[in-house]
Amino acid sequence: MSQTVWIARHGNRLDFVNPEWFDTADRRYDPPLSEDGFVQAAELAQRLQDEDIAHIFASPFLRTIQTANEIAQVLNLPIKLEAGLGEWHNPEWMTESPETHPRKSLVEKYPLIDWSYNSYLAPQYPETKEDVNRRTAKTAKKIVAQYSENILIVGHGASVHGVTYGLVPDTDYFKVALCCLTKVVRKHDGKWKLDLCADTSHLSQTESEIRLN
Repeated sequence: MSQTVWIARHGNRLDFVNPEWFDTADRRYDPPLSEDGFVQAAELAQRLQDEDIAHIFASPFLRTIQTANEIAQVLNLPIKLEAGLGEWHNPEWMTESPETHPRKSLVEKYPLIDWSYNSYLAPQYPETKEDVNRRTAKTAKKIVAQYSENILIVGHGASVHGVTYGLVPDTDYFKVALCCLTKVVRKHDGKWKLDLCADTSHLSQTESEIRLN
């Protein structure tokens, strides 16, 4: 049975647009999308609306939830929060384990989150590059072993790499821009093939210029 796994990075972050946000934020390692990040996510939703996606999995960070939420509203699907797809807990980026928004602050604003879903894995701070690659690859393998329909994974640059390499180990290195799409397909013989790598063609010219600069 064939299966398609779409892998997306979140849209632009508020702290990329306004670095001063970080200095006063309550959860400084869990920024929301920027204004143009929401536009990117909405365009991504339009790109994916006819791809027969049955499940959406997202990292539990706010920017990935918000990106997934734009898509989930168009596809009318719940969002499964998977900690194993979370951001790289890189000690060079973060001085402590990152705090994400708690359930009570997400329930009302994001009603499409499926709180009955339980994550397969959880990151441990600090992580090396090898750690995050292993974690995200292992998470992807667990997800596709359980869910045989077409799925969407919304994560971070590191998790896009890890998921892709986990399913297609011989993939060459590729750059992961904001709100890009990667497509991996399982053929009838059970083998996975990289079909689309870090595509940004769903974005308008203006949005593409913003995110690639």
